[in-house]
Amino acid sequence: MDEVAEVTRIAEAAAASDGASPLDEAARMALADGVATVVVDGDGFALLHDGDLSLAVHPGSRGRGVGAALLQRVSYDGELVAWSHGNHPAAARLAASYGWERVRDLWVMRRDATLPLPPLTVPEGLTIRSYVDSDADAIVAVNAAAFASHPEQGAMDRANLARRMSEPWFDPAGLLVAEDESGLLGFHWTKQHDDSLGEVYVVGVSPQAQGRGLGRVLTLAGLRHLAGLGVGEVLLYVEADNAPALAVYSRLGFAHADADTHVQYRRHP
Repeated sequence: MDEVAEVTRIAEAAAASDGASPLDEAARMALADGVATVVVDGDGFALLHDGDLSLAVHPGSRGRGVGAALLQRVSYDGELVAWSHGNHPAAARLAASYGWERVRDLWVMRRDATLPLPPLTVPEGLTIRSYVDSDADAIVAVNAAAFASHPEQGAMDRANLARRMSEPWFDPAGLLVAEDESGLLGFHWTKQHDDSLGEVYVVGVSPQAQGRGLGRVLTLAGLRHLAGLGVGEVLLYVEADNAPALAVYSRLGFAHADADTHVQYRRHP
């Protein structure tokens, strides 16, 4: 059996039914790179990598205990986390039945890219430009400092940066960096999914430069870049309890719908 093909088939059917893919970017890369542990059984799959579990059941086979059977087959000694992309009620029931704790809510916020944007005013002494290869070390350093408490993004190293940049969607023109005479202070990595959809992929600002409005400036610069590509909608992911970020994004025209909520569950060893 071609496990990659089967996982892809089930994930695509689940995404079409649920409105959200059961595989996030890290899971897709782990599957493609052959570094995930995969169990495919009963028209469902469990995919495990680095303590992160993705589990999905084909819509045509739901309600038959497939998810529970797969969950019972997952063997992992340490703490395990799993995302319910779209806050699916079946995932909530499964989590409750097996003692998984709801620990994080991640919001998807969306913006009509045709709406007018506020003027972009770049502070004196600051330059915003596109990424060049010599920025790699500084990007990793700023990212590590900006996301020191973030369990996924903060772990990005040079190898992971290169891996992300190897994806077909990567465009150095869409990775905007802000710098002054002291060096690189922040970045806004945009992503174009297709002709109609763009993403505020990562906005990172060095702690030394925070409090100066740089995050908003970088966000605006990236939104203008995406608008220039002609996309109709821009999305972003933000922690539901990150009040300052939610305020910034709301003022820029982003909105959240309840269905656009991803929930993380944790199982303690």
